[in-house]
Amino acid sequence: MDYELDADPARIQRDVVWAWLSTEAYWGRQRTRADVDTQLDGAWRVVGAYRRDTGEQVGFARAVSDGVTFAYLADVFVLDAHRGNDLGKRIVRLMIDDGPGRDFRWTLFTKDAHGLYEQFGFGAPDATAMVRAAR
Repeated sequence: MDYELDADPARIQRDVVWAWLSTEAYWGRQRTRADVDTQLDGAWRVVGAYRRDTGEQVGFARAVSDGVTFAYLADVFVLDAHRGNDLGKRIVRLMIDDGPGRDFRWTLFTKDAHGLYEQFGFGAPDATAMVRAAR
């Protein structure tokens, strides 16, 4: 199967993103559809992965940024049926290495896929990082 990636926010299929985040994402199922729409509307950058033959969205990532030096990578996923095609790697590469934020300090929170993110320079926080947990 052939895929294309795109950073056009207008191309994001919100129903696909909502369906996955509301049922599969261990990190964000508490969000409402309105919350996800607000996050999409306010995103600094989004990347979608699409089947070239049908246009169906099969992967996604979102970033929040100050647009100058810092960005936060969030909501990265690839639908199960399309895993194993390097789409996760391609999505992250387009988001952080091939986009306007390639020289930014990036951060993310994840309990899995560490091997993927390590390929892009992510590692344990350094002494300058502090995190306030959600209440």
